[in-house]
Amino acid sequence: MNTSEYNKPQQAVILAGGLGMRLRPLTDNLPKPMIQFHGKPFLEYILEMLVEQGFKRVVLLLGYLPNKVTEHFGNGKSFGLDIEYSITDVEDDTGLRLQKAKHLFDPVFALLYCDNYWPMDFEKMWRKYLSVNVSALVTVYMNKDNYTKSNIRTDKNDFIELYDKTRLAPNLQGVDIGFFILKRELIDLIPEGNHNFEKTVIPKLIENRQIITYPTEHRYYSVGSHERLKLTDVFLERRPTIILDRDGVINRKAPKAQYITSWADWEWLKGAKEALIKLKLAGYQIILVSNQAGIARGLMTHDDLADIHSHMINELALQGGGIDKIYYCPHGWDENCDCRKPKPGMLFQAQRDFHLDLSKIWFVGDDERDEMAGNAAGMETTLVNGDYGLLNFVTSQIIE
Repeated sequence: MNTSEYNKPQQAVILAGGLGMRLRPLTDNLPKPMIQFHGKPFLEYILEMLVEQGFKRVVLLLGYLPNKVTEHFGNGKSFGLDIEYSITDVEDDTGLRLQKAKHLFDPVFALLYCDNYWPMDFEKMWRKYLSVNVSALVTVYMNKDNYTKSNIRTDKNDFIELYDKTRLAPNLQGVDIGFFILKRELIDLIPEGNHNFEKTVIPKLIENRQIITYPTEHRYYSVGSHERLKLTDVFLERRPTIILDRDGVINRKAPKAQYITSWADWEWLKGAKEALIKLKLAGYQIILVSNQAGIARGLMTHDDLADIHSHMINELALQGGGIDKIYYCPHGWDENCDCRKPKPGMLFQAQRDFHLDLSKIWFVGDDERDEMAGNAAGMETTLVNGDYGLLNFVTSQIIE
């Protein structure tokens, strides 16, 4: 059966049976997906996301201290899900766990690791999966910031060329973070015995060009090791944050092909300062992202821009407002950088610096480049204009 003949999956399978040895002593009496953040276990955040993405059913593959999981989640009804369990030996590797639970799986399902959280957009993943008639898709963090050690090399069409679980091969360019889409029949590729799913199945899929990647620049967060826990705690705190374009959102734009090159050129838009003050008083982090090609064109310098922003921040501070961070792209449109909108590079940089969940944050712009960048970053995006400004948006959507 071709991939296009399947319906979008509503079942997710989660591998959650490991000992969590790297997290000892936290896991002496608790399986790692049950480590708590802000009053609830890590696994609960994953299940909440699955519900938001339209999943109805979950199969949890357990091994270590399974009662800690089953007692908390039960049949899943109170979490908006139908949860089934497959409980096997603690020593079982991922391949054997999947083999033993195969009878519970739908023809196509999502497979997740219990120790990674990434704000997936399953609709986009599914469209990517349908665009190529393959058996599997896996999400790959592009790892441009060297957040971890890469284990995958892909070609220009997002097919995997090499999967190296040792992470020692040259020219690796991303890391598998789970969030698979799989056909159930792939379980039959796992050899008899106690084997690792990734080590045994992924190389076979690569050989037959039957696995495509879904690349992402949005950082994932995990309970895989002690050093990740602090970052995950900040991420899951989900401090209120808003990201704004500058020109046309908080200040009047210069005429086309011209730029705000000094504070003398600056003019606040009606209601913009009031909106920023309201946001700050409500506890929001406020981040600006702005294209500033006037620098590339020699019409202003980095120091000129810094002076404008210094005046802007000081004026806001006198009235109880503030800006937490400003990102700007100094490049011209033809320099092919990653930061100039409509590319989402500045949004992803803010995500990494502040450990944001972009799927839960508004981006406010004023033209189609902003909308394209926000959509590419998976953000809720809106555009303001002269009739519907930032204050209108803030008072109607953010602070009522």
